Amino acid sequence: QVKLVESGGGSVQAGGSLKLSCAASESLASSICMGWFRQAPGKERERVAVRNIDGTTTYADSVRGRFTISLDNGKRTLTLQMDSLQPADTAMYYCAADGCTYEDGTWWPTADFGRWGQGTQVTVSL
Repeated sequence: QVKLVESGGGSVQAGGSLKLSCAASESLASSICMGWFRQAPGKERERVAVRNIDGTTTYADSVRGRFTISLDNGKRTLTLQMDSLQPADTAMYYCAADGCTYEDGTWWPTADFGRWGQGTQVTVSL
């Protein structure tokens, strides 16, 4: 089973940038879906961005144009470049892969069947 470990979280002021990394224990080249999710205190976990095996990417409306998901390092590191960060982006960020469900033309990892990392905290202050 592939293991995922996130890093790169931290505290930043509004308008700043962070780059999250998700290191996989094996290549993600054959993973149909891989993505980033986040959960703020008192809120449900939400989808942020996903990359499918064909290279297509999908973003939540709230982050489109500010976040970029990519697969790097010989397809073993999933990154999330986050620019123009806002306080509303404050959350625990998780990467996930596999166990995909198909919705509106995109495959997304699922909570029950996907592989998940332990999360990395992102805090954005004014």
